[in-house]
Amino acid sequence: MSEGAVAWMLVATALVLLMTPALGFFYGGLVRSKNVLNTLMMSFGAVSVVGLAWALLGYSLAFSAGWPLVGGLSHALLRGVDLQVSGAIPHVLFMAFQGTFAIITAALISGALVERMRFGPYLAFLGLWAIAIYAPIAHWVWGGGWLADLGALDFAGGTVVHINAGIAAVVGALVLGRRRDYGRQAILPHNIPFVLLGALLLWLGWFGFNAGSALGANEIAGLAFANTMLAPMATALVWMILDLVRSGKATAVGLATAIVVGLVAITPAAGFVSPLSAVVIGALAALPSYFALLWRVRTRLDDSLDVFAAHGVGGLTGALLTGVFAQESWNGVANGLLFGNPLQLLIQAVAVLAVIAYSAAGTFVILRAIALVTPLRVADAAERVGLDVTEHGEQAYTTGEGAVLLLPLNRTSEVTARSGAVAEKMGGSA
Repeated sequence: MSEGAVAWMLVATALVLLMTPALGFFYGGLVRSKNVLNTLMMSFGAVSVVGLAWALLGYSLAFSAGWPLVGGLSHALLRGVDLQVSGAIPHVLFMAFQGTFAIITAALISGALVERMRFGPYLAFLGLWAIAIYAPIAHWVWGGGWLADLGALDFAGGTVVHINAGIAAVVGALVLGRRRDYGRQAILPHNIPFVLLGALLLWLGWFGFNAGSALGANEIAGLAFANTMLAPMATALVWMILDLVRSGKATAVGLATAIVVGLVAITPAAGFVSPLSAVVIGALAALPSYFALLWRVRTRLDDSLDVFAAHGVGGLTGALLTGVFAQESWNGVANGLLFGNPLQLLIQAVAVLAVIAYSAAGTFVILRAIALVTPLRVADAAERVGLDVTEHGEQAYTTGEGAVLLLPLNRTSEVTARSGAVAEKMGGSA
């Protein structure tokens, strides 16, 4: 066991866990004030539900010896997950580090479901999705499954995390349907400083996400760290130029989105490409995500916070470009198309298509199954009032224009019943 590796992985695990509340603030700033607490709770709730689902069953399905499509049950209920060294760190620390990935992946999906999904069914969905969708895909790529055998490269989660979450977000948005105000009035961010704060904290956490995926304090961790710094810089610059050319204004929300897109795109490549290639990947990634976002707002798809454009498209771009720019002289593993191995790009494409198909089908089945038991959406009247009050009995802002209704926490069911009258009193405004 390496004490240096253990120290770094303890820090990296904490940094990745930080990303989930950071995501809450990023998403929370983008929604209307009446839904900000609910949006934050969607991220914070993922920590407990997905974290426990991972420890009790998901980790075993992802990393136990098993079959090409899924692991076994040898580590269920954390059996055999102890202080024995795995690589350079204790097995229990490896489990915890991987658990933070499962948590943030599931939480990402919430950006397509905000302002209209009931909190209880949402938590049920997260737990089932983490076990049935995330864990098998993690096994395919990182747990010795069929994509690992094929030679797919995914250093820290382009397919496992971002394409997976992005596709699940699209399916979730389609199953839930559009928000009642979508396409009828402007739905604007209520707190852009929250968005910028969330983006900054995500970037900070991403150093643990990518550099920690080296599973030690070594040269590959240093490479991933540098690439995680450089790629979003390039994405942000290209994004601001696109904004200036298109509208004459570089927006703060656009800049924050660009940072996330750059981080997403470099994630699968972080330990496989040179720093110069990371800059190119970051710059190229801005283009498809920027135009995917512009396309989405012209459609009937209410992917509320553009999870697909940022994570789905960004992850797809990064996964494919890993097959172009991977360089064995930097990673010691494989070359990509530009360095004499065109087959790697084909392998990357197979991995992308497989994850898209499984995530889409599995997410649809889980949501439809939950809908057979309980409604997924809040009532229309509750949506008018806002989910902070109707789902949690609380408000983020209790003075000024944000104040709508304050009742004791044990009366949240009554709040839902009375929300229609409140909405009428407010004139049905957002």
